[in-house]
Amino acid sequence: MIRLSVPHDLAPGAGLDLDRGQSHYLAAVMRLVVGDEVAVFNGRDGEWRATVAVVGKRAVRLTALSRTRPQASGPDLDLIVALVKRARLETIVEKAAELGARRVRPAITERTNADHTRVDRLRAIATEAAEQTGRLDVPQIAEPMKLAALLADWEPGRRLLFCDESGDAPPMLRAGLAEGPWAILIGPEGGFSPTERETLRALPYATPAGLGPRILRADTAAISALTLWQAAVGDWR
Repeated sequence: MIRLSVPHDLAPGAGLDLDRGQSHYLAAVMRLVVGDEVAVFNGRDGEWRATVAVVGKRAVRLTALSRTRPQASGPDLDLIVALVKRARLETIVEKAAELGARRVRPAITERTNADHTRVDRLRAIATEAAEQTGRLDVPQIAEPMKLAALLADWEPGRRLLFCDESGDAPPMLRAGLAEGPWAILIGPEGGFSPTERETLRALPYATPAGLGPRILRADTAAISALTLWQAAVGDWR
């Protein structure tokens, strides 16, 4: 069944006026007609069956029918990733959504080779990935921040797992991970600078970890780190 993320509150009989993009997708691409059913979710009220009530020239209206799944949250996991080239960053956001990250926070490091990105585009990619993978929420995509500013405003109680390519960090599965709120930090393709690495290793809430004997591109590193974390302390166990 087609799944859509919607902003509306969901309750029996609630009317859901879709935006132009979703309306075009249902009416022109999928060619749904009045009476066809879709699944909808909003990150608050679980997943609901909804029926197509109106197919207009510019908009589609749904009617919520009944809840099929209660709301559930995945692990409290942030992915902090240095800005990289557009295609690789888009892949990272898509896979982070598939792998259960709750938030993606682009960062600007000393060796970052990009200083901006289209956050609206990344949010659209995260939404589509959430719709396709059966999630009941959409990962938050934050505006880029300098790494130093992000660390200066760190959330108390959240652990930081930073993927250190220096070669002397323990493998992730031997890094002594424990349950709780975490963030995974992936550096730029040029790696962290010596100053950044020294700063990160001095943080009381930070745990350095390695991702194996080979140098990984940023997108591969992000996917690998998320997978290993989920296997160690996430919702894959």
